[in-house]
Amino acid sequence: MSEAVLTRRPGIWAAFATLVARDVTLAVRRRSEVFNPLVFFVIVVTLFPLSLGPEVQLLQRVAPGIIWVAAMLAAMLSLENIFHADFEDGSLEQLLVSPHPVVVVVLAKICAHWLMSGVPLILLAPLLGLLLHVPAQGIGVLMITLLLGTPILSLIGAVGVALTLAQRRGGVLLSLLVLPLYIPPLIFGAAAVDRASAGLPVQAHLSLLGALLALAITLAPWAAAAAVRIVTE
Repeated sequence: MSEAVLTRRPGIWAAFATLVARDVTLAVRRRSEVFNPLVFFVIVVTLFPLSLGPEVQLLQRVAPGIIWVAAMLAAMLSLENIFHADFEDGSLEQLLVSPHPVVVVVLAKICAHWLMSGVPLILLAPLLGLLLHVPAQGIGVLMITLLLGTPILSLIGAVGVALTLAQRRGGVLLSLLVLPLYIPPLIFGAAAVDRASAGLPVQAHLSLLGALLALAITLAPWAAAAAVRIVTE
């Protein structure tokens, strides 16, 4: 039994890496799908200093929530890229009949989505944090919270996208499904940055984010795989 698992594992990991590389390559070719959420993220964050004024203390107080809400909304803009293009051209059905488990296919697509949406948000966040006068210790924690939180957004969002694949205009339904589940990482992520900016310990909030990430990795790919299989059958 163990020998069979070991012999299958390299094939599964090779298929996973191939699927991730495929989706990343397709996303790079469709540049607007990658850049539009990033431009939206930057615009939303930069509009707040214009509306709230140049008061440093006010901007520092609201900065964690602003950046996290903008990151959450930007991630939602790109959620449909996970499955919809492959579903519409029939590629998704071909991937599902491959000899590898459906959950591997789904997890690879989620990973590719996070690489093209979550990672750029993490890299842009320090610059926007400086724009909102977030202290240096808060900038580091901001990147850590986004590093833990953006994969949660992709994992939860994948379940919502899978459930609404058959809907032609499922954007509103998708928002209703995933927004309530986005609230816990939003609260813990913004609170951790706020506490770090005030010089308070943040280990508890980071631990809760890590626990949410572990729970999402454990459950979300299986739920999304089940939903995709139901929709495509």
